[in-house]
Amino acid sequence: MNIAMAAEMQQLDRLTIDEYGIPGIVLMENAGQGTVAFMERELGSCAGKTVVLFIGPGNNGDDGLVIARRIQQGGGHPFLLFALPPERLKGDAAINALIVNNLKCDSIVLGDSFDRAEITTTILRRHGEHPVGCLVDALFGTGLGREITGHLARVIALINDLHNEFNWPVAAVDLPSGLEADTGQVLGTAVRADLTATYGLAKPAHYLDGGAAIGSLKIVDIGIPDAAVQQSELRGEVLTPAVATRLPKRSIDSHKGSHGHLLVLGGSTGKTGAAILSSRAALHSGCGLVTAAVPHNLNTVFEQNLIEAMTIALPCSVGCLSIKDSTLIFDTLTGKTAVVLGPGLGTGQETKELVVHLYRNVPLPMVVDADALNILSEHKDVLAEPGGPRVLTPHPGEMARLTGQTTPDIQRRRIATAGSLCLDCREEVVTVLKGAGTIIAHNHGNWAINPTGNQGMATGGMGDVLAGLIGSLLAQGLSSWDAACTGVYLHGLAADILARKTAYGYTASEVAAMLPEAVKECIQHKQETIYEKSTRYHDNRSDHGKCIHARQRAGQAPL
Repeated sequence: MNIAMAAEMQQLDRLTIDEYGIPGIVLMENAGQGTVAFMERELGSCAGKTVVLFIGPGNNGDDGLVIARRIQQGGGHPFLLFALPPERLKGDAAINALIVNNLKCDSIVLGDSFDRAEITTTILRRHGEHPVGCLVDALFGTGLGREITGHLARVIALINDLHNEFNWPVAAVDLPSGLEADTGQVLGTAVRADLTATYGLAKPAHYLDGGAAIGSLKIVDIGIPDAAVQQSELRGEVLTPAVATRLPKRSIDSHKGSHGHLLVLGGSTGKTGAAILSSRAALHSGCGLVTAAVPHNLNTVFEQNLIEAMTIALPCSVGCLSIKDSTLIFDTLTGKTAVVLGPGLGTGQETKELVVHLYRNVPLPMVVDADALNILSEHKDVLAEPGGPRVLTPHPGEMARLTGQTTPDIQRRRIATAGSLCLDCREEVVTVLKGAGTIIAHNHGNWAINPTGNQGMATGGMGDVLAGLIGSLLAQGLSSWDAACTGVYLHGLAADILARKTAYGYTASEVAAMLPEAVKECIQHKQETIYEKSTRYHDNRSDHGKCIHARQRAGQAPL
C-alpha cells in the first residue's frame, strides 16, 4: 500500500487538480463525507449529538467545515470553534465558511486570550441539551512544519484537556495537529486522537512511534485517480498482509532440500540463546535445513536445544567465534543459500577480524545483526564493501553507533537515516531499523514502514528471532528486499497474535513458535481478499451474481 511524504502528497493533490481537472473543493467534499462516515462507524451516529469542531486556518480547517455541514445534514449539532477569525479564510475554505454561516451553524472565535473555563462552560451547556459525541481536530494537517506555540498551543491544550477531563473522544482530520507528517515528531505540542481519518494515502506519522497519537486509522478515498498515484512514482509503502504474495511457492513434491539451507554464525559464552532463537525462527518459518556453526566448547548446548538443526563445532573457536576458523567456515558455505551473522556473537578481537572478513568476502545473501553490527560500527568504511547482498538489522542504539549520531537523532529522522546508511554500497543492501514502526530501506531508494507489532515485544531475544526469520526467507530464495519486508511484517504479526491473549509477558521463543500461524493468517487474508474482489465483480454484473454469492456466503450451493 502506497504511503506519501508531505511534499509528495501536496504534489499528488496538485496533479489531481491541475492535470486531471478534479477541483479541490470536490476532493474536500469527499474527505468530509468519508470522515463523517468513519466517525459514525467508530463512535455511533452524530444525530442528536453535539460535535465540537476546532477549525484551523488552512485546508485542514476547510475539511472541518465540510464535516460540520455533513453532521448538520445528518441531524447532528455542529459547534465550531475557529482558531482564527473565519473572515481570514481564503479560497475553498472561505466558500465553505460562508456555507456553514448561511446554515446557521453555531460558532465562536477563540481569540488570543480566550478563557478556557468560559469555553468549557459553554460546551457543557450544550452538552446538557445535546450530549457531546466527539471533538474534531481540524487545526493543522500534513503541511505543518513549524513548532506550535502561543495561542495555537493553548487551543491544542484545550482539546487534550477536554478529552482527558470529560472523556470525549477526539477525531483528527488527516493528522493529529502538532505532528510532523514525515517524522511523527511532536512540534512543540500535539493532539492525541482516538481516531484519525487521513486522505488519499497514509503518511509516515500515522505509523511512526507505533501511531501512539493516531488511534484508529482510516484512509479515506477522496477521488485521487490511480493513474495520478502511479504517475507520482512514490518510493514508500506500508506493509500489509499482501506480503503473503512474496512468500516462496511450495509444490506438493518438494522436500527439505527444496527450501533452502541457512547457516547461522553466532553464540558465545553467556549468549548461546541468541543463536538458538535465530535458528528456531528459521525452522518455524519454513527453511528446509538450518546449520549453526558455533564455538566447539558450546556445541553441546546447541545440540541439546536445536534437535531439528545441525551444528558444526568450530575447533579453533573457544567461547566465541574466531578468525582462525575462517577457512572451515568458508568450506561450510558449500550447499548453503544464506547466512545469519551476529546473534550472541560477542566482540572479542578474533571475532572482530572474522566479522570484517565474512562481511567483505561471503558472496551469499547475509543478515547482519547485533554484535556483528557493533563490530562494523568500528569499521564504517567496510559497510560499503559487502561481498554479496546484505540485510542490516540495527536497533536505534546500534544505528547510532553505525552512523555516529545520537539515538534521539536517529529517532527524529528514522526514514531518512535508514535510507542513507548504505547508499554507496556496491551490492544490494537493505537496512531494517527496528522499533515501533520498523523502517525497511533499500539502498536504491525504496522504503517501507511496518504496522505490525506491539509493546509486548519489548523483551530480550526478539531481534534474534527477526534475524533468523529474514535469514530463512533469504535462504528460501527471496530477494533481500522481499525477505526483509516479509520477515518484519510476519515477526510483528506473530507477536500481535499472542497479544490477543495477553498484552505482554510472552517470550521471543513463543513469537518464533507462532510464525507458522502468522504465515497462515497472511495467506488466508490474501485468499479472502481475492474472494471479496471476485464478489464485487459479480455483484456489479447482475442480480444473478448477487444471488450466487449470497448463497455461497451462507454456505449453500449456487442455484
